[in-house]
Amino acid sequence: MPISARRNVGWLLAFLLCLAGVGCKAQSPAVQQPSASVPVSPADAAAISARLHQIADAGHLDDLHWPNFSDYRLHFQHVYDASNFNPVWLDGAQPTPQALIFIQALEASKQKGLNPDDYDASRWTTRLAALKNSPTPDTLARFDAALTVGAMRYISDLHIGRVNPKHFDFGIDIEQKKYNLPQFVTQDVIHAADLPAVLAGVEPPYQGYKRIEAALQHYLALSAQGDGPQLPVPEKSISPGDPYPQAAQLAQRLILLGDLDPSAVPADTQHYSGALVQAVEHFQTRHGLAPDGKLGKGTINQINVPLATRVRQLQDALERWRWLPPSFPQPPIVVNVPEFILRAFGPNEQIDLTMNVVVGRAVRTQTPVFAKDMRYIVFRPYWNVPPSILRNEIIPAIVKNRNYIAAKNFEVTDFNGKPVTSGPISDAVLAQLRAGKLTVRQKPGPANSLGLVKFIFPNENNVYLHSTPAPQLFSQARRDFSHGCIRVQKPAELAAWILNQQPNQKTWTVERAQTAMDSGPDNQQVNLAVPIPVLILYVTAIVEPDGSVHFYDDIYGHDKELEAVLAKGQPYPG
Repeated sequence: MPISARRNVGWLLAFLLCLAGVGCKAQSPAVQQPSASVPVSPADAAAISARLHQIADAGHLDDLHWPNFSDYRLHFQHVYDASNFNPVWLDGAQPTPQALIFIQALEASKQKGLNPDDYDASRWTTRLAALKNSPTPDTLARFDAALTVGAMRYISDLHIGRVNPKHFDFGIDIEQKKYNLPQFVTQDVIHAADLPAVLAGVEPPYQGYKRIEAALQHYLALSAQGDGPQLPVPEKSISPGDPYPQAAQLAQRLILLGDLDPSAVPADTQHYSGALVQAVEHFQTRHGLAPDGKLGKGTINQINVPLATRVRQLQDALERWRWLPPSFPQPPIVVNVPEFILRAFGPNEQIDLTMNVVVGRAVRTQTPVFAKDMRYIVFRPYWNVPPSILRNEIIPAIVKNRNYIAAKNFEVTDFNGKPVTSGPISDAVLAQLRAGKLTVRQKPGPANSLGLVKFIFPNENNVYLHSTPAPQLFSQARRDFSHGCIRVQKPAELAAWILNQQPNQKTWTVERAQTAMDSGPDNQQVNLAVPIPVLILYVTAIVEPDGSVHFYDDIYGHDKELEAVLAKGQPYPG
């Protein structure tokens, strides 16, 4: 390609990058002053190739912020095998237009919720200057190698996340969505006519992800302004109408966070009243608190959370969205654990159904994170008591009261489901229970611990969705009360929605589902001809379709654990 043509391509790609929002730096000499190609002598070309071989063999480059790239060493080798160990980002001694655009993407990686140090964002200006001022073979080889490592890290991190979810014992498989990185870099990136479009295609396609990404830009800007003074935590809750000398300070904070319209600030700065109360209720709703309008310890502590913490929550959420498959065969059911909410999705990410859920206790019986397919529903089910509950709760209760089984509508069975007894427990039966030779199940009915319907997506955790005989818990703001399974607030609505996704089950109404729960046959199983994907998710930040940003407590500490791993830097656990 003639030099003039390459120069034109460079300007065009830089312009497209600005339109895509990846970042435009007016002072960047790489974009403002495209340079003509500087030829490299055969001797220098041989030296560059030899240096690239050395770097590939070592899997290490001192120039990098994280010099050890052993996890990408074979990918690196394959990229340069394809070019016969010639540079892939250089035209002679000058960076290609694609190299300049990719560098800008790396410099803007913070806007994607990534760590700019992972991609040497602060070092590229110096490297570009070195190419211009002293393009020795070693300088050229190290520049090309650094950009190849940075590109592979960035593409992989943006596409599948930085840390493999299996490192946290999450049941989400990212293997099938992995790129063939050397092939992707050599075929789709280094010669791309529209590199911003290629990079945009690397990210998850979901609207929920894009909304979080947009919210991150907003919170990065807020965080840059500083947090301002902290509100004092009151000794007792402040109710609407109470005196409150910090009313003006509270209003300022709520304006910053977007919960209070600046034009609605109350004139009374000594009392907690009017629009300020409504703004606090809005804030409480966004932060998983009971929207009672009272200024208690929990609400004030949430208002005082540093904006940098909110930024990290959004970054953590983006990481977890990147673990998800690029598409689902059917619209999924998604339970977000720290939010205590279930959403059933229709086509085009439309939310068809939303309800409260109760999840596993934070201390001992956490609900696991995983993805499986729902395959059947059981109306009026038995509850087969898990071995841990049988050992830790049922057997001690029997020891105290031999009529416990009958009182709780349980029965003892063998492992084929054949009843042994539902009356007083003899010493012989108790011994067999202790030895693990018999088990216990609860009979169907309104008092059954699973309620009147369960939704089964077979998994190694033996976790499923079910109704409950204790619906009062759904009114609590924090709802981690279960042994790990997930209790749903609207079981009949959920059953009808699921069955209406099936090709031959369109007659299932909410009323029919409720009848099956109330008076249908015991243990009635309805198989799904088309399995429904179920995703048990864990994100402490979400953005609703209306743009409102919601934050939730890290009830299981998963955010804290993720951040600790990321703080150690590359290479991340794969």
